[in-house]
Amino acid sequence: MKIKKFIATSMPEAMKQVREQLGSEAVILHSKVIYTGGFLGVFKKRNIEVLAAIDPETKQEKIQKKTDKINSLPHSHFVAKSNDSKENRVHSSVEKPDQVLKQLNELSRVVKEISEKNAANHLHIPSVVLEEINVLEKQEIDKEIRETILANVMEKWYAEGGNKTAAEVKIWIRDMLLEKLSPYSFGDITYSKKYVNVIGPTGVGKTTTLAKMAAELILKHQKKIGFITTDTYRIAAIEQLKTYANILNVPLEVCYNLEDFENATKKLAMCDIILIDTAGRNFRNQKYVEDLQKVVDYKREMETLLVLSLTAKQRDMEVIYQQFSTIRIDHFIFTKIDETSAIGSMLNLIMKYKKGVAYITTGQSVPEDMLVAAPHEIVNRIIEVE
Repeated sequence: MKIKKFIATSMPEAMKQVREQLGSEAVILHSKVIYTGGFLGVFKKRNIEVLAAIDPETKQEKIQKKTDKINSLPHSHFVAKSNDSKENRVHSSVEKPDQVLKQLNELSRVVKEISEKNAANHLHIPSVVLEEINVLEKQEIDKEIRETILANVMEKWYAEGGNKTAAEVKIWIRDMLLEKLSPYSFGDITYSKKYVNVIGPTGVGKTTTLAKMAAELILKHQKKIGFITTDTYRIAAIEQLKTYANILNVPLEVCYNLEDFENATKKLAMCDIILIDTAGRNFRNQKYVEDLQKVVDYKREMETLLVLSLTAKQRDMEVIYQQFSTIRIDHFIFTKIDETSAIGSMLNLIMKYKKGVAYITTGQSVPEDMLVAAPHEIVNRIIEVE
C-alpha cells in the first residue's frame, strides 16, 4: 500500500491533491488541522494535513493487465490445432479474443463509471455525512455544489473530531447552503420602481402569480395597483386577468403595441405599482422574446421577474433564461413547488445566474398559495426540514 501525506489550505484542496496524485480510489487514513509559520507565536497559518493511501494495483489496473495479456497473445493461440476440428469450431476459436476483449472493455467501462460515481465512498465518508449528501443528490443539486459541500463538511468533521449526529451534520449543510445564498437578494419586489414586468414561458402560471402578487400588495402593503396585459394571443388569458381585476377592484389595460402601452401608462398614472402580464409563448424561439420588446417599453424604470416552473427540466429552464437574457432580469419567481419532490434546480439556477428570488408559489389558491422567498425557506425545503 502506498501512503502519502498532503498539506493544503482547505479540505477541498487536499482532496483535489489526493485525487490528482493517488487517484479516486485513494483512502483517507487521517486528517487534522495544523498551524504553520507565524512570528513569535502569532500570525500562524491554518492548514489541513491529510494522510492518504492507495493500493498500488487497483481494480482498474488488474482489468487492464488482463486486457493487455490477451492483446499480447499470438493469433494462433486461439486457433484450434486439431486437423479434425470442424470449420465452425475453428471460426469460433478465432472470434474468441474479440469476444473476450469486448467483455473486458465493457467491464472496465462499468468499473470506471462506478468508481467515478462513488468516488466519495473510497474516501471513507461517515454514514451520517453520506446520508445527508445523498439528500442533496436526491434533490438534484448540481454535482459541483454537492462536492464542495461534502469537502467542507469533511473538513469540519475532522476539525471537530468526528462522532457527530445526523442532525448536527444537517445543521452544517444548512449553514453552508445559506452562506452560498447570502450574496443574493430575496423577498418582496422593491417599491422603488413603478412597473413590475412578469415574463416566462407558457404554462408556468404567470397570470395566477400576478394576481397573487396584486393581492399581496393590496392587502398587506395597501398599494394602489393597476394591470397591463400584453397577452393578446389567448383570449382566455385576458378573460382570466379580467376576472382577477374585477375581484380585486383593479383597473386593467390591454396592449397590442408600444403605442397602446404608452396610453395605458397614462391611464394608470395614479397607481402606485403597475403589474404587467406578458404572453406565454414557446420562448425557445428567440423571435417571441423580440416580440415582447415591441409591446413593452423596457426603457422605463422597471423590475422584471422571470417565472419558472419547478416541474420543468433544469436544462430547459436554462435555455429559457438564456433566451430572455436580452432583457434585464432582476429576480426569479418559482412556481409549482407543490407539484415536484425535487427542487434543487431552484438553488442551482440562483447560483449559476446570480439572481435572487422574489416569490415561490405553492398551489393555485389566490392569494394564499404564495410565499415571499427567503433563503431559509428554500434551504429547509431542500434539506427536507419542516
